[in-house]
Amino acid sequence: MSATREDRDIALLRRAFEIAAMARETGDHPFGCLLAGPDGEILMEQGNGYTAEGQDMTAHAERLLATRASKQWRPDFLAGCTMYTSAEPCAMCSGAVYWSGIGRVVFGQTEKSLKEQTGDHDENPTLDLPCRTVFAAGQRQVEVVGPLLEDEAAQLQADFWS
Repeated sequence: MSATREDRDIALLRRAFEIAAMARETGDHPFGCLLAGPDGEILMEQGNGYTAEGQDMTAHAERLLATRASKQWRPDFLAGCTMYTSAEPCAMCSGAVYWSGIGRVVFGQTEKSLKEQTGDHDENPTLDLPCRTVFAAGQRQVEVVGPLLEDEAAQLQADFWS
């Protein structure tokens, strides 16, 4: 029996959580994402790059992945791809997803929930702006699924920002 799209979404989102946990274990911020092709095959993975990129405040996992994907594939292919991400893409990352051409985003924790956890931490001054709002301002549709498994996603952030 084949897996449903929802089953695949949950499995790939949990893989994004694993990537976030690995980023945390290596001393980076606990965020991770992956890009899956139209058939669900994982094409690339990306953890947060704040520390790895020399304390680059723009080195969010989603932005780094969207940039890499945009360099490798054209928007017509990326339109059939899905980004799975541990937390909702911020406004910057949503813009990168939009401009890259990625057609679908599945996320765990909302920006609102993340902001409640991070407080006013200098390394993560979270923008509470839903990705759906950013995408709705564009000229092409980006499908958004989430939040999914939000409590599980929030556990990735537990005690990190204090």
